[in-house]
Amino acid sequence: MDWRKAMVGAALAMAFAGTAAGAEVRIGFVNTERVFREAAPARRAQQKLEREFSVRNAELAKLEKQGRDLQAELEKDSVTLPEAARREKERNLADVSRNFQRLQREIREDLNLRRNEELAQVQERATRAINQIAEAEKFDLVVQEAVFASSRIDITDKVIKALADK
Repeated sequence: MDWRKAMVGAALAMAFAGTAAGAEVRIGFVNTERVFREAAPARRAQQKLEREFSVRNAELAKLEKQGRDLQAELEKDSVTLPEAARREKERNLADVSRNFQRLQREIREDLNLRRNEELAQVQERATRAINQIAEAEKFDLVVQEAVFASSRIDITDKVIKALADK
């Protein structure tokens, strides 16, 4: 992250040095968080992931309900159940809980992996769109991270629109 800031600082210094020589410098800013949240390819990727993981999430919800039901049954009947039956229900509850945690971890890991794959594709398309806009509108520098960026130089809407057109 620090090398990025150094590169941006160096690029800005060079750009402003050119300004002193009389050349106009055009700088643009892209809010990548907004692009990932609002751009059509990002929304499609999110919907794709939701569809892809819906069956596994339903399975997880079923396992969670089974655990809650077992827990409620155990709490309700613990006083009247024979010791052996109570231990058996506790063992079943522990098994369901372990299976739930294992499945939840697997789904989370798989989802993170798939989300990163999908976002990498969106990032690649966004980078191409940014480059096309920068070339067409003759920008000297386009940054994607900034502490502050004036709305005057924000080209995020143009990037989102360019991604929607593809």
